[in-house]
Amino acid sequence: MTSIGVLAELEAGMAELSTPMRVYVAAGRFTEPEADLPELAARIHTLLVAIAADEAWRRFLPGYAPLSGPEICAALEPVETHRAASFLAQVAAVDLLWPSHRHLPIENAERAADRVVSLLGSEASWWTNHDAECGAVNGLTPLCDSLLAGTDGEHFALALQIADD
Repeated sequence: MTSIGVLAELEAGMAELSTPMRVYVAAGRFTEPEADLPELAARIHTLLVAIAADEAWRRFLPGYAPLSGPEICAALEPVETHRAASFLAQVAAVDLLWPSHRHLPIENAERAADRVVSLLGSEASWWTNHDAECGAVNGLTPLCDSLLAGTDGEHFALALQIADD
């Protein structure tokens, strides 16, 4: 599949995982060669800027300035590729505050997440703001949030669920 084909499929898969005002997504192709975590953090920063500008969230984020690239890098923990699809489906489908509430049917989220992870491939690197060892979340916003971000060095996919507690 060409890079353009991968990009189109990534964008379509991530769009399926999006929920207005809850699950924000982004997918794209890096302009930098062999992009890694700093470039991915820059794309996460761009997503945080978009959320901060969203009228639905602006009142909950007075004075909020999105984290810088190095701060985002420091907040992220690696996720093993074999866990990425299930984690991505959870971020997209299961409400952070009310786990019995679904933003999407879990089957739909699992199908789209499997496709996105497959498109980035088995050598992709995946990152989250969850510390798997202690269960803590390194918040990217002052609200409750959950991120999964992946890259194959050429393309990226981001999903961030945000909730007001």
